[in-house]
Amino acid sequence: MPRSITYADPKFALAGERKTWKFIYTPGTDLPKGAHLKFDMDSKGREFDWEIPQVNLKSKKNLIWIQTGDKKPLSAKEVFTKQSKIPQFEFILPGEAKAGEPITIFIGSPDANKEKKGNRSQTNTLRRRSFYLHINPKGKGEYKETETFHIDVRGNHLETIRITTPSIVTKNQRFDVVVRFEDAYGNLTGNAPEETLIEFSYERLRDNINWKLFVPETGFINLPNLYFNEPGIYRIQLKNLTTKKVFFSSPIKCFAEHQTHLFWGLLHGESTLWNATDDIESCLRYQRDEATTQFFANSSFESDQETTSDQWKMITSHISEFNEDERFTTFLGLQWTGICVSEGLRHIVYSKDNKSLLRRKESKANSLKKIYKSHTPKDFISIPSFTMGSTTVFNFKEFTPEYEKVIEIYNAWGSSECTKAEGNPRPIFSKSKKGIHEKEEGSIRKALNQNCRFGFIAGGLDDRGVYASLFETDQVQYSPGLTAILAINQTRDSLIQALSKRSCYATTGPRIIIGFHIAKQPMGTILNTKSKPGLLFNRHLSGYIVGTDEIKEVLIIRNGKPFQTLSSKESIFEFSIDDSEPLEKISLKPSSKEGFPFTYYYMRIMQKDGHLGWSSPIWVDLLPNQAPEKKKKE
Repeated sequence: MPRSITYADPKFALAGERKTWKFIYTPGTDLPKGAHLKFDMDSKGREFDWEIPQVNLKSKKNLIWIQTGDKKPLSAKEVFTKQSKIPQFEFILPGEAKAGEPITIFIGSPDANKEKKGNRSQTNTLRRRSFYLHINPKGKGEYKETETFHIDVRGNHLETIRITTPSIVTKNQRFDVVVRFEDAYGNLTGNAPEETLIEFSYERLRDNINWKLFVPETGFINLPNLYFNEPGIYRIQLKNLTTKKVFFSSPIKCFAEHQTHLFWGLLHGESTLWNATDDIESCLRYQRDEATTQFFANSSFESDQETTSDQWKMITSHISEFNEDERFTTFLGLQWTGICVSEGLRHIVYSKDNKSLLRRKESKANSLKKIYKSHTPKDFISIPSFTMGSTTVFNFKEFTPEYEKVIEIYNAWGSSECTKAEGNPRPIFSKSKKGIHEKEEGSIRKALNQNCRFGFIAGGLDDRGVYASLFETDQVQYSPGLTAILAINQTRDSLIQALSKRSCYATTGPRIIIGFHIAKQPMGTILNTKSKPGLLFNRHLSGYIVGTDEIKEVLIIRNGKPFQTLSSKESIFEFSIDDSEPLEKISLKPSSKEGFPFTYYYMRIMQKDGHLGWSSPIWVDLLPNQAPEKKKKE
């Protein structure tokens, strides 16, 4: 029996290219008059997906039509399914189509010389991008035959250069730099004129180094064994000598000596390209190779509707497989939605592989107390998330510090730091009443005032579970956040230990370098007046910020209220201030009889471009026997 033939013309597309595409189907057997053909774009309709055509033959722009032999163009009918809001395109043959005679589906413009009126390819690269043609020869009943077309989507012309570097290094420490040559959509590309040269440099570059780089076919280069021989702030600079465009890396702070390294990653969130549940392998490759994060945790919701048992097995397998010390650290995680107010939303990040999915419908995991009772603090870190969201609010009355070492202060749906009225620059807000709004009882500042102690992390974009109804609605959406962890090395154990010590901070996306100290002790530290009696009378606060843009404001929060507001017009800022108010006067009362009066400080940074960063807090406990004696009356 003769086989049908299918192919696309052209066979490859550049990302975001606008053109007229041909999908040619040659049937192996005769198709009678009235046969139905249904073309499926296999698109979800997202802004980066392949553009959806329209069906009006009178239009000359972004049109889909079919031709058989020398016959006139035939229009399509939009057909919708319950599974998708994006139409498929159905054609009914007006006459018999003989075996071996090609049938061509066009997507684009009938005006051959006007590519601007054509159809736009997807903006992300993908090998063997599939399109489907469903065939129903009788025109009745179900479509039982399917043919597949493939187009390779490649990177478009070179537009930008992205430089990935470590954020913190020490003098004479060797490190690698990854250079990504990208098109306008962030795809790797080697599509540049042959004569293109890239000049490498940085501040205080030695005169005998003069590097010129070619654009490789692979689209990236690894530059090994770089080092700085003087402490300071550096940015790697690459200049395209053809276009004269200059590109900079995120800042690098070089210390004379430094015990910890700074690692960037995401414990909650995923990319818009890849769903971490349905396509965990592509998601992990994207986070490692394209987003260039150094650690990542999946954050699947525990319900059957969101994560099946088979999907969980696949996720656990890939999380284990991708984990690689000093390159890309992966964690197995899940999101658990409890009772609003008393439990809220938790992201549970396991410290080991091959752990079970804690389904709330099961008796052993239907409450946080049961989950904590059946595990130890070494098994996982439980992260309260979106605590000020009206559907996920958590009031911290059942805060469990043994498990809840850090809290998500920010994700792409807003910040839970405080209310909008208290100065939250990115509040949880919806333009409609149906959306999610802020609830003051879940405020992180309020929790800190109640002597809950945790570090800060940031989440990214999420459109699953409790967030599923927010995407493409009136809910205000911000940039995905990023978490910075200060750890000794890049391993699971080291990163978990750092989180347990609250040695971390959060940003709204950029890799801002932040340091915050009291009495030379770093963020996350708990100090007391017994070991440092001088804190009774003075707290010496110091810090530094190396921004990716000009620093607009540095706000130091003390006990839930602004203590100092500092400003700068530079991207690099250091400060050193004293808080000389008596500790006894400013300390907050403990929430229990066993506790001590305490004071806490943390720092919030705002750049000129609107991006934010939050240091984890530092606490100072006022121990009873260290309280200053009152002067006796003479």
